Amino acid sequence: MALATKGTAVVTLPSDTQILITREFDAPKHLVYKAWTTPELIERWWAGDMGEVKSIEVDLRVGGTWRYVMVADGDFEVGFHGEYREITENERIVATEVYEGAPDGEAVNTLTLTERDGRTTLSVLVQHSCKEHRDTHVNSGMEVGMQTSMNHLDEVALSLL
Repeated sequence: MALATKGTAVVTLPSDTQILITREFDAPKHLVYKAWTTPELIERWWAGDMGEVKSIEVDLRVGGTWRYVMVADGDFEVGFHGEYREITENERIVATEVYEGAPDGEAVNTLTLTERDGRTTLSVLVQHSCKEHRDTHVNSGMEVGMQTSMNHLDEVALSLL
């Protein structure tokens, strides 16, 4: 089932516990990867148009952790954190993700980057432990923020050319 999107990322629900986000970028995968994993660059795209980044922490290694915090429009803090489980530079990252407002809803995200003719397809498979957590995630309004974040990620990756 596909969800109506407001940006160029496509969001589908492959199973009762999964969300799949797919988007193409005009930059090669090593630049999309760099923008996805470098704190100073993440700070430029992650909040999209939804607020201001307060902090970005990245320990990019298997067993390392990450944490992103923003002050959202409406003046409330939104934080996410997780642990890296698998890393293949420029190709794949598997990491947990916890929205700190709902700490029982840990998901496992698998980011995959593939390149063709200098364009990169990014896919993120979000695996939740149950349908309730997946539905809460989908119904949180995540897609609006994700679309603007992806637009900014594209701009950041292109700025690295």
